[in-house]
Amino acid sequence: MTAAHRWPVGWPTPNVGLWTGIAALGVAVLTVTEFVIRQVAVGPRPALDRVEALVAFNERTAAGTLGVILTDTVLMAVIVVFLSGFRQLIVQTRRDVQWIADIAFSAGIAYVVVTLVGDGLEGGAALDASVDGGSGTVIRALTVGHALFFGSIGCVLTALVSFASGYITLVSGALPRWTGWLAVVVAIPNLVLVGTAFGGTDDTSFRAAGGWGSVVLGTVPWLAWIVSVGVVVIRERESHLARARVTRESHTLPAA
Repeated sequence: MTAAHRWPVGWPTPNVGLWTGIAALGVAVLTVTEFVIRQVAVGPRPALDRVEALVAFNERTAAGTLGVILTDTVLMAVIVVFLSGFRQLIVQTRRDVQWIADIAFSAGIAYVVVTLVGDGLEGGAALDASVDGGSGTVIRALTVGHALFFGSIGCVLTALVSFASGYITLVSGALPRWTGWLAVVVAIPNLVLVGTAFGGTDDTSFRAAGGWGSVVLGTVPWLAWIVSVGVVVIRERESHLARARVTRESHTLPAA
């Protein structure tokens, strides 16, 4: 079966660069949307030792929290699309480094899963608070669990996916070298932030588990790298499509 027969007549071959770029821009839009919802409808969380205030906070902000979680769920789905497209951009250029691309992809998927589990814990606290006032013990436990997933655990996976992505970008030449170095730089603070697991639970503290340090130096730089890659691949989508066509046709040639 030739490459031309793999698609129904009239269906264009998907442009991996275009779809990877669209997914990256979607990440930017959804990230901003999630931030706005959290700032407007949720706000700062009370300290965990103020159990009654914590229960009241979760009861009052349940709708906003669920809105943040649903937005984050869509964001994770879009990140899966980006990771798949990024892997394909590398593989169609250098098949010999596919195993490293697979590491980056797998670490990214693991990050998505961990984030969704953390979202489930946060959503569980919001839902529990909406049932007869909720249980302070349950809400506190779920909140602490979410902080750990969002902090140290997520930072380990972000560091792995960033470093692997940076390395294969540099050795493959599939994307500009500066995007590879940017990914490597992103990995460094994420490794440092793994230690926030021992920094307490005050989310107003830079070094706390799930604190603002994990956001400013961990999550935001990685999302910025995703958007940067998206802009680059959209601008170079025709060259990526041509490269994919050559790779695909090379597999349809008869063996010598």
